[in-house]
Parts: sequence; structure tokens; C-alpha cells
Amino acid sequence: MKIRPLADRVLVKTEKSETKTASGIIIPETAQEKTQIATVVAIGDNKEKIKVSVGDRIMYDKYAGTNIKIDGEEHLILKGDDIIAVIE
Repeated sequence: MKIRPLADRVLVKTEKSETKTASGIIIPETAQEKTQIATVVAIGDNKEKIKVSVGDRIMYDKYAGTNIKIDGEEHLILKGDDIIAVIE
């Protein structure tokens, strides 16, 4: 399935949370915190308002975006304003 975000929206692939602590304790999926780091997969056509490029690793607001699954993998569609930083 192909998805192309519109306007100032950005499609990102979320990174998986750590499932094990440094000491080796396994954290169940229900107790894991949602990660706020993702990689930009596609950007909308309003490029003046979007300050990221495809391939950038970004941080986004905790409760932002719409969750979708593409080919069995978790993705988010975010507004450009929900992106808070680019990780370099």
C-alpha cells in the first residue's frame, strides 16, 4: 500500500521501544512507553511549511498523529507543527 500525505502532513515510521532493560529485565509490550522518535518516510506537498526531509530522524509530540499500519509496520501521519526536533 502506498500513502502520500497531503498539505503540511508528514508520514513517519516509528522506532520500536526497548523490550529489555540494561539489567536484562524484559518489559511487556503493554508496559512500554510509546517512543517519540521516528524516521520521515514521505512529506506533503506544502514544502514551505515542512522543515524536514525524507530520511530525517525526528522527535514528535507525545500524543500527536494518527496511527496507521502499512504492510504490517507501524507508521504515523503527523502535522508539520507536531515535529519538535530533528535528530542529527
